[in-house]
Amino acid sequence: MTMARPLALVTGASRGIGLELTRLFVKDGYDLVVVADSEALDSAVAELRSTGAGVIPVRTDLRTEQGVASVWEAITTDGRPLAAAALNAGVGHGGAFVDTDLADTFAIIDLNVRSTVHLTKLVLDDMVSRGAGRILITSSVASTMPGPYQAVYNASKSFVQSFAEGLQGELKDSPVTITSLMPGPTDTHFFSRAELDDTKLGQGPKDDPAEVAKQGYEAMMKGERKVVAGSIMSKAMAAVNTVTPDAVKAAAHRLHAKPGSGR
Repeated sequence: MTMARPLALVTGASRGIGLELTRLFVKDGYDLVVVADSEALDSAVAELRSTGAGVIPVRTDLRTEQGVASVWEAITTDGRPLAAAALNAGVGHGGAFVDTDLADTFAIIDLNVRSTVHLTKLVLDDMVSRGAGRILITSSVASTMPGPYQAVYNASKSFVQSFAEGLQGELKDSPVTITSLMPGPTDTHFFSRAELDDTKLGQGPKDDPAEVAKQGYEAMMKGERKVVAGSIMSKAMAAVNTVTPDAVKAAAHRLHAKPGSGR
């Protein structure tokens, strides 16, 4: 690694949107700190290093304070200022709230909400003090609707979306930017990991993670506030959600996310 190359952080970097974001950063000449909790991180690191990029892998559980601290330690040990951060790690879990194990529920909150706030605090404090930096936070079109059978996941994304937009207001006069990436259903490991494969949602059409990442990356580089990324269908869904009553959106989500609805 060389001091001449900018440094970026990507969480949830082993698969899907996160992996595609790492490829875009490398193509633009960045070195990376890449974070994930799965063995798939090893193959991602090998691919990225084959391009000549410097890559610092951090395999850790971001649901814990220690996991977040280990990421920040890797960044500060490198010594370069963080030019950009894509906070993309997230998890969901399908099923009725009353049937869901509390540990799985807390895992969603700890990863999607707590770790995002914690990492944003560390990264943003540093960027603001330097007067430079870009942050991309992966939210979701799910943030715009109540989510029966994904109640905590959708709520976590609503928090993330509101959090990002609140910070944008605080940073109005700062050169530091925060962009919210709002994908629709995307063809990633998310659905099987969330046990949604037997639902209409899990079996329905999905967007290309490479295209979603590209749209998010470009929006971040332009300093845009948010981008609904993916297909025209996903963009239309988000637009319709802005004028649709919550009860109607909840009823539609219930039909698509109910366990067994895809059979």
